[in-house]
This record gives sequence, C-alpha cells and structure tokens, in this order.
Amino acid sequence: MLSTLDITIIAVYLLSTVIIGLVVKKSAQKSKEAYLLGGKSIPWYLLGLSNASGMFDISGTIWLVTLMFVYGIKSAWIPWLWPVFNQIFLMVYLSKWLRRSNATTGAEWIGTRFGFKKGARQSHIIVVIFALIMCLGYLAYGFIGLGKFVEIFIPWEAINAYVPFDVPLEYVPHFYGTVFTFFAVFYSLIGGMSGIVLADVVQFAIMTISALVIGYLGFQAVGNNPLHVPEGWMSPFFGWELNLDWADIISKVNDKIRSDGFGLFTIFFMMMVFKGVLVSLAGPAPNYDMQKILSTKSPAEASKMSGFVSVVLIPIRYFMIAGFAALALIYYEKLDLMNAAGEIDFELILPTAMIEFAPIGLLGLLLAGLIAAFMSTFAGTLNAAQAYLVNDIYLKYRNPNASIKQLRNMNYLSGICVVVFSIVLGFFAKDVNSVLQWIVSILYGSYVGSNVLKWYWWRFNGEGFFWGMVAGLVSAAIVPELFPNVLELYLFPILLVVSLLGGIIGTYSAPPTDEETLKTFYKNVRPWGFWKPIHDKVLAENPGTSKNADFGRDMFNVLTGIIAQTTFMVLPMYLIFRQTLPFWITLGIMALSLLLLKKFWWNRLNEQLD
Repeated sequence: MLSTLDITIIAVYLLSTVIIGLVVKKSAQKSKEAYLLGGKSIPWYLLGLSNASGMFDISGTIWLVTLMFVYGIKSAWIPWLWPVFNQIFLMVYLSKWLRRSNATTGAEWIGTRFGFKKGARQSHIIVVIFALIMCLGYLAYGFIGLGKFVEIFIPWEAINAYVPFDVPLEYVPHFYGTVFTFFAVFYSLIGGMSGIVLADVVQFAIMTISALVIGYLGFQAVGNNPLHVPEGWMSPFFGWELNLDWADIISKVNDKIRSDGFGLFTIFFMMMVFKGVLVSLAGPAPNYDMQKILSTKSPAEASKMSGFVSVVLIPIRYFMIAGFAALALIYYEKLDLMNAAGEIDFELILPTAMIEFAPIGLLGLLLAGLIAAFMSTFAGTLNAAQAYLVNDIYLKYRNPNASIKQLRNMNYLSGICVVVFSIVLGFFAKDVNSVLQWIVSILYGSYVGSNVLKWYWWRFNGEGFFWGMVAGLVSAAIVPELFPNVLELYLFPILLVVSLLGGIIGTYSAPPTDEETLKTFYKNVRPWGFWKPIHDKVLAENPGTSKNADFGRDMFNVLTGIIAQTTFMVLPMYLIFRQTLPFWITLGIMALSLLLLKKFWWNRLNEQLD
C-alpha cells in the first residue's frame, strides 16, 4: 500500500497537469495550427523531450526490464523489432523531408504527393482509417494496461470504502484507467499540442530523477552482492544460437527463452534488421511521432528533434532498466512473480521490484512518472486522432470554412468521442485482445510496401498507394491464419511481397500523378531515389536546380547513428553491472560516432539544395 507521501506526490503531479491545461488554453485556441501543432513555434528540444516522454511508456518499460533480466546485454538488440532505429532514419533525412511538405497530418501529406484526383482521394481515406484504428487501439490498451498496473500498488480493498458506488472486481483496472484518463483528456483537449508538450517535459523530469535513483541503487547492489548469471549474459555478441543456459540458476528462465522463440538468434537478428530497415525507410506511421515532426519550426529543427529523442530517452531509460534488472537478479528470492494462474510471470519483475526496493517517496515519484508516461502517450495519440478527424474529415468534407469557434468545438467534440470509444474498447479488452493484436499486425504489415515506394519512386501514384495498402491488409489477415505457429516476424517477407505487388500493379492500372503535383513535391521535398524524369523537367524550367546526391552520406550517417544509438543502450548496462573495460570501449565508440555525426550530419543540416 502506498504511503501518504507517495500519494501526495502523485496528487501534486495530477494537479500540475490541470494547471498546465488552463495556462495554455488561450494560446491553443487561436487557430487550427495553434491547437494541433502548437503554432509551429515550439523549440525542437522541447518537442524532442515530449516525444521521448511519449515513448517512455509503462508496457514498453516492463517489457525491456524483462528482456534485460533474461537476456542481459544481448537484450539491446531485441528492440530492433520495433524498430528502435527508425528514429535514426528520421533524424538523418526523413523528418526533414516530411517537414518540408508543410502538412498538418499524414493524410494531408497525401495531397502534396499524389494530388487530389481519384487515387489520391482513395489514399487519403485509407490513411485516415489506418491512423484512427491505430490511435484507438493504442488508447484502449494503454487505458487498460495502466489500470492493471496501478491496481498492484493501490489494492481495491484499500479505497473501496471511499468510492460512492460499487465496482465489480473484474472492472477495477478499468476504473483506475478511467480516472487517470480524465486528467490526460483535460490537458490535451484544453491545451492542444502546447499543453501536451509542457506536461511531457514535467513527466520526463520526474522519470529522469527516478531513473537516476533506481540506477544508483542497482549499481550499489552489484558492488555489494554476488551476481549469478549464465555465461555470455554480460556480452552483446552471439553465435548461431543464443546459448544462454539458466538451468543451474533460475531454470524457469529457459522456458521463457523457448516461448519467446529467440533461440536461433542469428536468423532472428537478420530478419529484425531486414524488417527494421524497410519499416524505417517507410517513414513514421501517422501517430504522435509524425505530429511532433510536423509541429517543428523548420526542416532542420525536425531533424534535430528526432535525433534528440534518442539522446535523452535511451540512456535515461536504460539506466532505470539496468538498475531494476540488477536489483531483481540479486534479490530474486524476494520477488513475488506468481500471477493469478499460479505461474511465474517475468513481466511482473518491474512492479514487484518497485514495491520491494523503492523507498517511500521514490515509489510515489516512480508511480507518478509511469502514470505520466501513460498520460503522455495517451495525450499525444489523442491529439493525432483529433487532427485526422478535424483536419482530414471535418474541414475537408464537411465544413472547409469553419470559424475558430467551430474548430474549437469540433476539436473538443472529436476528442471526447475518441476517448469514450477507446474506453468502451478497453472495457471489452479481454474479448477483443486477439482482434486488436490482429489489427496491429495488419496495420504494420500493410503499411511498409506503399510507404517505402511513395518516397523514392516518382511513378508511384495514389492508386498504387491504395491498392498496396489493401493488398497488405488482406494478406496480413490471411497469412497468419495459414501459419499459426510461426513467429509473426518471419511472416513479414510474405506480407511485404504481396503489398509491393499490389502497389506496383495498382500504379500501372492508372496514369501517373499529374506533372505539376510531382514537380511541386520534388522542388519542396527534394528526395533522392528514382526521380530522374521529374528532376529533368524541373531542371528544364529552373536551370540551376541540382539533384539531391546525399544518398551515400545519408546512409553513412544512418549507420553511424545506429552505432551511436546502440552505445546509448549498452553503456548504462555496463556502468551499473560494473564492467569496466567494456564500459570504456563502448564510451570510445560512442565518442567517435558522435564526432562523425557532428561533422557529416549536424554541420550540414542547414545546407540548401539549389
């Protein structure tokens, strides 16, 4: 049970979110751009902190602590499943390209690339549907995940007497989730993007303090106690198989490794890289990450913002992760990892370690930070959903000349509708779990093919985008059913090929995008890739136009950035587990990588193509 001090800290944080919403309310209501994008006036480093805050989510942190406990330093590779290095592609060039469009949402961007004819309209509609389903899925599962997390620390029997109505036990997590959702809704609805960013900065400050304290406690524990881990646990390197044997230490961990399906690690790693590079080349999905990019002041600041996310998020987060993993390994016998079914659940490591090892005051700070992380993700996702409903449906099809008052009311109404619908989904979470997991799989399976081609191939048109997405959707619905026992990652090549075929066939089923749209897009965005016919036409009209020849340098910077990002993950692990030589080697690699990025990326951000 939480102490009075812990509860007070959480209450003060929640009160601060209300104050932030009220403070920025007036400026947020000036215009559509002010509400949805903060007027494109927010400094890049604050947007970067806000984006990092949104990625410091509860479920992801629980998962990463579990991975660190089981796989050790090798766990640094597994987040490439997401892939975590998509932020590097954004940092190097894609954020800059996206920001040059001056769009408000990803769906509005479709018009800058494909124009406004039939194919573009189809593409616009499918992107809006894609974005809204994804937003609702994230909101619903963030809602129920938070409720289950809070229930561990605030048992229902402790507050039941103070609640003036009955709540069935199976709906207690939903009750907690609803309460905290109301606070997130308040500051995101009232304050728009500016309110979200300010609240996120407060949240990240809380998480930074908590991470430093937990990391220090883990560091002290490693220095004062013997550490029992299998051979190879302290190394990031691996062979054909993982070869981590916990049999003589904690035998149940071997069952966890088998169930994860990571045994043949080289094949798993190669598939992660293959999928990760393609997902990264596709650019950001239409969610809060894209909205933060579009909210920056300029293309150069968009790149800086995406790079800053990795710099501030990963070292701080992994300092906390490694600290919790160290405490859990050393004091494993003190942890209660039994779930309701009477089985060991290693994903309970984080909450049980918090209860066991976080002192009074720090526990409240940690809980406030993790609740804030949920609220940050929730608010950012809600803002993205509002942007699609208001900008891409209401303004485009219903009321193009809406007044500021009408826009404000529509923002409020759409936000409330999205929240209510996501809460309803959350109440049926047990029944729709498999359905929403299927949706997430389908969304990302259908996304990659079309969204890679849209950047790099001039002939790709709206029809190609639409049919590529549809082919991906259909194949992602069918293929997993044909191979139910195969890890979803290994089905990705099939989904990719079908999506690409749909996109290419759809492209040649219709004429190219009209020439003026393509020339305008090329002059504004200046992509590299297969754009020669358009470049030649632009060059004929503007003889001084130079071709974007940065592909080689961009790929060098991507590789260097991925190396630097990986050192951000590994360095806190080596520090907390007192691996002196690996720590200094990793620090040297990090310093060299950052120097190369300073010379070949940062110093050239403001270069303009003629």
